[in-house]
Amino acid sequence: MDSNLQGNGGETSRKLPILNSSQQHAFIKPVKRIHEGHDVPSFLTSQAYRDIGIFVMQLNIAICPKKSPEPGQSQSWQLDSAITLSEPVRKLQELLQSIDAIIEEAPPDTGPRRFGNVSFRKWYEILESRISALLKTHLPTNVLDSKSTAESGVSVLDELTPYLMGAFGSSQRLDYGTGHELSFLAFLGCIWKLSGFTTTLGQNGEVERSIVLGVIEPYLRVVRRLILTYTLEPAGSHGVWGLDDHSFLPYIFGSSQYCPPIMDGDPMPVEGALADSPNPGDIAKKSVVDRERKRNMYFSAVGFINDVKTGPFWEHSPILFDISGIRSGWGKINKGMIKMYNAEVLSKFPVVQHFPFGSLFRWDQDPNATQAAPSAHTANQPYGGSSSSSSSGPTTVRQPQESTRAPWANPPGGAMSTTAAPWAGNPGTVNSGAPITRAPWAQAQSGSLPDRSKIDGPTRAPWADQRGPAGR
Repeated sequence: MDSNLQGNGGETSRKLPILNSSQQHAFIKPVKRIHEGHDVPSFLTSQAYRDIGIFVMQLNIAICPKKSPEPGQSQSWQLDSAITLSEPVRKLQELLQSIDAIIEEAPPDTGPRRFGNVSFRKWYEILESRISALLKTHLPTNVLDSKSTAESGVSVLDELTPYLMGAFGSSQRLDYGTGHELSFLAFLGCIWKLSGFTTTLGQNGEVERSIVLGVIEPYLRVVRRLILTYTLEPAGSHGVWGLDDHSFLPYIFGSSQYCPPIMDGDPMPVEGALADSPNPGDIAKKSVVDRERKRNMYFSAVGFINDVKTGPFWEHSPILFDISGIRSGWGKINKGMIKMYNAEVLSKFPVVQHFPFGSLFRWDQDPNATQAAPSAHTANQPYGGSSSSSSSGPTTVRQPQESTRAPWANPPGGAMSTTAAPWAGNPGTVNSGAPITRAPWAQAQSGSLPDRSKIDGPTRAPWADQRGPAGR
């Protein structure tokens, strides 16, 4: 399959390979492979890791604004844009609507509780009992008709079901996080590989855009309703020092929506912004968030944070606030989000430990992968206790002064390479000896918005420009 990834080496030439539907395929029921922290480096050189990265980049560039043939004109896509939706996308929307409707059958328990609402387990059981019928109703016919080898004895539904069931949180731990979001991304990737999104739509990213706006955003809405209804706990959260308690993908795709326009075939821009896009710093302004969350995935995610958290934004979401000070615009934010996803989601044991591997997202090693140098992210992984089912995994051994700064950092002084993402261009760097992250409000009076020029702790994203008024 690797020959399908060849081209000029640029990100625009790389797409997730599609299997030959005329040939039989040996499906495999996905199984857990990441048992301990030292399994993570193997994952980072696996075919699954490569394919996840290619799919993210493929979707990311499709949602970036495009230049029009007329000088000075461009086209961008918002959440409320009227885009052409293929039949497979419409059927997946119906699938999500059916999953969402189950909430009415499992109202939240009104009794006292400390953590998540136990009625989520009933919701999960109902979905589990119907998942096979739902998939048979809503998956594309050519996916359901995928030919399995007799030796395999495993059907296409056997392989796809764990990814979809894993996309809505843990009924055992009553939590939801970026690992579950990753499972849904893999579910869509499986459908892509099985020609499920092959349509008559144009070839200039229309299919990918319909996946982002027509499937991933509706999925996030279902998940947010589940979180609010059943008060699901954040899974593997960094707490206040994480980017977001639950999601990451909307920050990638949402920042891409605001990037400066490109021509078809161009790489993603690394700086600048779409004309008339809001300033990154506007995420701290509720009026702007309430307006833009209806149009943009980044602001939609920030709006959900506002729905579930109270207090000054810079206090409860310091990493996002720090990123909002970037002066090089949404292009730089998007590039950084890709690197941060690699370091904080794909390279972290607590997140990827439950990801299962089958025949479509394979544990087998990518023959073209290069072994990345050890980094602060790959070195400080949990070890032992491989049977742990905790979302946060067994005890993590950390360097005494490990920083939780945005790992797309490129700080001055001593730095070591973070795990190299072969699909994300040049790897970012992370300072392995930085002081522990400081709250940006450490030098500010409680309840007041701190002066960015005085936020000098390592909470800053080190890839950011010198502090000043937020801009593009």
